[in-house]
Amino acid sequence: MSFSDDEIERYARHLVLAEIGGPGQQRLKAARVAIVGMGGVGAPAALYLAAAGVGALRLIDHDVVGLSNLQRQIIFAEADVGDPKAEAGAARLGALNSHVDVETASERLTPTNAAWLLDGCDLVLDGTDDFETRFATNAACVAAGIPLVSGALGRWSGQVGVFAGRPCYRCLVPETPPDAETCARVGVVGALAGVVGAMTALEAIKLITGAGEALTGRLLLYDGLAGTARTVGVAADPACPVCG
Repeated sequence: MSFSDDEIERYARHLVLAEIGGPGQQRLKAARVAIVGMGGVGAPAALYLAAAGVGALRLIDHDVVGLSNLQRQIIFAEADVGDPKAEAGAARLGALNSHVDVETASERLTPTNAAWLLDGCDLVLDGTDDFETRFATNAACVAAGIPLVSGALGRWSGQVGVFAGRPCYRCLVPETPPDAETCARVGVVGALAGVVGAMTALEAIKLITGAGEALTGRLLLYDGLAGTARTVGVAADPACPVCG
């Protein structure tokens, strides 16, 4: 797989990195990544993955852009309010990098359609804010053997994890928490979305290129108020209904 002169200049900072170089950039160009949820996590992650030269991005989101999204979902502009997030995001990514093939699915991912929505993808990034969609995405990834990068945020804190086989996301969260919080209810500082979204994009790039040590089987917990981060292990649950 060769690069045009434009691509060589565009990805120059990757090409000189020992951990990526030409082979890693080729793997990025050959990859197809699905982003489930173009919200606080998915929106900045999509920007960085497109800028990095991921060959194909599949944007999956049933929602439309709302004015309250613009506080943190910087892929969108005021003119996008009322438009489908997947379509508006695709337009922005196309303007950022014309070498990236952007596919859209303006529908909610469910247990019924998850398999074909994620079909053909090498990696899935989940940035959704409801556990039903997260569980469906995880189950489809486990069934298809697709690595899953999961990001979540709320208030001032966020988390990022990578799940590839066992343990899976359902080992971490067996059931929907009874006191599950949403950003709409408890709030979220806008810049936190950039931090967590960039972290998920970084893990995706590492997984695709083979650079460094991915957060596989681990969870990175970030506290924006304290300015601290720590990493904890995720144990496989023998009774997990998905991978157990």
